[in-house]
Amino acid sequence: MKKVFKRYIPYILEYKVQYFFVLVGIFLTVGSTIATAEIMKYVMDDMLIEKKEAMLTLVPLALIGIYLFKGIGRYIQTVFMNYIGQHIVTRFREILLDKIIHLDMTFLYLNRSGELISRVTNDITRIQYFVSNMLPELFRESLTVVGLVIYIVYLNPHLAFYSLVGIPLIFYPLIVIAKKLKKYSHRSQAKNADVITRLTEVFNNSEIIKANATEKFEMQRFSVQNWQFFKINMKAVYVGEIVSPLMEIIGAAGLAAVIFLGGREAYNGNITPGEFIAFLTAVGQVFQPVRRIGSIYSKIQDAVAASERVFEILDTENRIIDGEKTLQEDIKEVEYRDVTLRYENYNILDGITLKIKSGENIALVGDSGGGKSTVMNMILRYYDPDSGSVLVNGTDIKEFTQKSLKHHISLVTQRIYIFQDTLAANVAYGEENIDREKVLEALRLADALEFVEALENGIDTFMSESGTNLSGGQRQRIAIARAIYKHASIILFDEATSALDNESEKRIQAALNEYTKDKITMTIAHRLSTIEHADKILVLQKGRIVSSGTHQELLESSEVYQRLAGTFEE
Repeated sequence: MKKVFKRYIPYILEYKVQYFFVLVGIFLTVGSTIATAEIMKYVMDDMLIEKKEAMLTLVPLALIGIYLFKGIGRYIQTVFMNYIGQHIVTRFREILLDKIIHLDMTFLYLNRSGELISRVTNDITRIQYFVSNMLPELFRESLTVVGLVIYIVYLNPHLAFYSLVGIPLIFYPLIVIAKKLKKYSHRSQAKNADVITRLTEVFNNSEIIKANATEKFEMQRFSVQNWQFFKINMKAVYVGEIVSPLMEIIGAAGLAAVIFLGGREAYNGNITPGEFIAFLTAVGQVFQPVRRIGSIYSKIQDAVAASERVFEILDTENRIIDGEKTLQEDIKEVEYRDVTLRYENYNILDGITLKIKSGENIALVGDSGGGKSTVMNMILRYYDPDSGSVLVNGTDIKEFTQKSLKHHISLVTQRIYIFQDTLAANVAYGEENIDREKVLEALRLADALEFVEALENGIDTFMSESGTNLSGGQRQRIAIARAIYKHASIILFDEATSALDNESEKRIQAALNEYTKDKITMTIAHRLSTIEHADKILVLQKGRIVSSGTHQELLESSEVYQRLAGTFEE
């Protein structure tokens, strides 16, 4: 817990003003609590026994004043605690998401989306409770205990010793319980991520579920994890809820001791009835915050577990280190120098050497898993080579900032990404000031203008989630238009026309041939019509370039290409 608390100190220090008002509220609340015990002495001795008439007015007014200050204190404390909590949780969501989306693709591939969503939402919410509620409450209740103990000792040191001797005994079982709760909290949060992952898969794959009528099968899989989540949470409840009755029993035992010992002191005339009632009230009040401290301490373990999960991501080192140079000029040349990329003991790319210049159209073909997409991904710095280097304009791409590098690269993949925004915003993705004329020109080149103009709101039509209000071919045209709009000097097509019919593909290819004549184009496709006019075709097998040449040259010289050509779609 100390380690986690230290991590929060820099963030907490940013809320000095708000915490000052929280402290003001705490001091008003604690002072009012002690005053409540003190006033009982005057009720008993001055008002009931000595029957001072003035007390009939002063005591009720004092009581109203005490609770007025207590109410003001609690209001100030609650408002500023919630401000801190809401503000810090909003910031932490941004900090965590910013960290995640800037981490390398390997991290994103290895971690399930449901797991990451759970950390950004569920874990951060638990942190909010820790920062805005638990820490101030822990401080307030601790201060209340200290204040009341000082007051109790002031009233009767001898009696105070016997009445408070049991308090230290509370903390041993509390520490044992807290350790178990932390373990259950880690398991609960991990299982919550499993549940979110399962839900994400169900919603993202609804079409295949419907097509196979596997609703019952998916419900069974979800149900298993859902009830496992329930069982883990109930284990935490069984252990955590022991704290409150345990504190009640110890508190009752303490009060019983006070009544017995204090009653004897009152009978013997060593203390007045008013002092006895004040003492009894103070001791009764001291066990209440002690009980709350125990409850808060046990619940803090949940927040500590969540914090550890969040800081685990924030402490993750990015494998892709940004360069310092800004790539300003267009990319005229790309070179792969003996590039090797390993995964475990397997070479995904094995000594790739390649040079491409402006105006060249390079096609990549080969068996599935041969390394085609990985060759493209290297220039986007999804991965860095284990050996060798990738250069643009003669400079290693590691020396450039990723933002400036990717500014010059457009990517269109078989998987189409449509965001919940207008069609124009999807084409001009990432730009705040959209050039509408440029959007229309990009749509024209992508053979999409006709169907877009037929939409009710044209380019201002709002896209539904994943673009489900468009057909597959229409979505693919939008993706191609997005690449054109960017006006990059490198365009990467990874099965970019797979959802298009032959006629549509031919029209787009004709437009793109003119558009890309001064650009570097890399294409992966399984259609012969897509690649046969490429300037050079590279045949990849097991991460190596086994042959290269034009379509006709490879048909004459490469057995591997001849076999692959037989499988191409016409």
